Amino acid sequence: MPLKLSLKPGEKFVLNGAVVQNGDRRGVLILQNKASVLREKDIMQVEEVNSPARRVYFPVMMMYLDETSAPKVYDEFVLRLTEFMGAIRNPEIQAECVAASRHVMAKEYYKALMSARKLVDYEERLADVASGVQDRIDAG
Repeated sequence: MPLKLSLKPGEKFVLNGAVVQNGDRRGVLILQNKASVLREKDIMQVEEVNSPARRVYFPVMMMYLDETSAPKVYDEFVLRLTEFMGAIRNPEIQAECVAASRHVMAKEYYKALMSARKLVDYEERLADVASGVQDRIDAG
């Protein structure tokens, strides 16, 4: 089944490890076979790996982008996922952790990445709530 990517002007993405950038107009790219594709918004740079969930996401992203690197980063993934699971109590997020682990074990790295993205989103929502509470305390 082909994958259709609709690209914004100038949008970057990674295709099988190569960074590709769309031109100055909207574009559509249709991939006819299996390839590792990651949009700019889902690419995390090393300097952005600054929280527990991001430390889970990053090695999964590396496994997805370069499957040959999977054995090198697998232990880091397991360590970071174990740390993250030890710190959370939300059953839905714990289930996402288990799903990410299962997907990694099955070498379904894109699916694992989408589960790991949910961990990052959850962590960001918690940070937003904490920030809002702190703002009310400071204003109080």
